[in-house]
Amino acid sequence: MANHKSSLKRIRQDKKKNLHNRYYAKTMRNAVRKLRAMTDKEEAVKMYPSVQKILDKLAKTNLIHKNKAANIKSSLAQHINSLA
Repeated sequence: MANHKSSLKRIRQDKKKNLHNRYYAKTMRNAVRKLRAMTDKEEAVKMYPSVQKILDKLAKTNLIHKNKAANIKSSLAQHINSLA
């Protein structure tokens, strides 16, 4: 167990941030999964900007790497273009 006041505070803050980050990461994964499962092109095109916004926000806050966000956006765009 930590002995210093500052380390106890750091532990409290880390728990809170971890919970916050897990929520947004999971939300992003679910949104990407949902978009990849879509078969209707019109719906997918409508949903793509919101997923793109989520990915950009997570990359900006360093929750995911900016290249990972770019790769996911690219693969989603390819998926949408492949829909008939």
